[in-house]
Amino acid sequence: MDFVRGLWSKHRRKILVTAGCLGSGYLLYKLYNSHTRRLADLQRQLANDREHDENIKAQMKAHFENIQMIVDSTTLPHAMRCLSISIREEIDVSSVMERLNRGKGVLSQSEKLHLWDQLKILSFTRMVLSLWSVTMLSLYIRVQVNILGRHLYVDTARALDTSSSHLLEELDVIDRDDEQKFLSSADFLVTNAMPGLISNMQSAVSEVLKGMQLKDVITTRVLQETLLRIVDVFMSSGSPHHWVDYLMMPQDTKLSRTTSDGSSDETVSKFNQLMVETRQVLTSTEFTDIVEISLKCFTDALVEEMETQSISGGLATGMPLAKMLPQIEKTIPVIIAEPGKNQFLQLIRDMSEVQVFFTLLYASMPQ
Repeated sequence: MDFVRGLWSKHRRKILVTAGCLGSGYLLYKLYNSHTRRLADLQRQLANDREHDENIKAQMKAHFENIQMIVDSTTLPHAMRCLSISIREEIDVSSVMERLNRGKGVLSQSEKLHLWDQLKILSFTRMVLSLWSVTMLSLYIRVQVNILGRHLYVDTARALDTSSSHLLEELDVIDRDDEQKFLSSADFLVTNAMPGLISNMQSAVSEVLKGMQLKDVITTRVLQETLLRIVDVFMSSGSPHHWVDYLMMPQDTKLSRTTSDGSSDETVSKFNQLMVETRQVLTSTEFTDIVEISLKCFTDALVEEMETQSISGGLATGMPLAKMLPQIEKTIPVIIAEPGKNQFLQLIRDMSEVQVFFTLLYASMPQ
């Protein structure tokens, strides 16, 4: 015992320091082990979150591609059929051509010139109106369906997973009545806006063609410049983005109402939300850029097609305006052909700028 007490007395400080180090080491080990477990748990959670987000992105990509297919196979064909019928009924050049044919040897020179001038204005109005309407309606419907498709995807994702990823923002669910009302609003151009559109387009045509004589020689380049000039005059007339009001109800139109008990009608307010979001897209700088390049693409391809179809390369070398008018009429069915057979719509759809725009539109989360 004396030996132990002597050893303790002599080495007490060292023993205490060693014991303290061992105790501290054990404590540090426990703390490190706990931290390592928490870090491993966090890494697993992050990995799960990344996998979850990747799944969401893959699902959204598949849904986006399905939405584009629905536009091409269902929504757009219906709209194009209605548009085609409306253009044929609202701008009738056959009566003017018939009067010219029947009046040979009967009409005075001034009467013939007046009818030819009418034919010139109506033919160009019909062609540019068809070009503009087909382009704009196709773009508008893609905007509309992509906005709705994205909303419906988010709503579905929220319903299936109440612990939604941070990619998904909380939104009220859109009901079927709301959905149908929103989609049917694409008929506004044909059912409400066509008379005003025709009148303003005809004014632009008259301004650009003023002074152009029937004997004037029209080449491919002249025709292309003329069509683009008409489009530019039409688009730049009136207030900025005035043309949006031909595609959808004017902004000051009442889209919501109050119920008898003073509360807001939820169905109408959701429709209002979709319409407001659509208008915001249509008046954006990005969409304006897409409109410009799409109309330019359509015009260039149309003129090229007319040059190919002209007899003996007439447009390439130049042909009198009077001889070109019947050819314009032959191009109208090609311009307003159904989407599956419409080469111009396919060109616009396949442009990289258009594809990127609609990809970003669909991927952006609703505000």
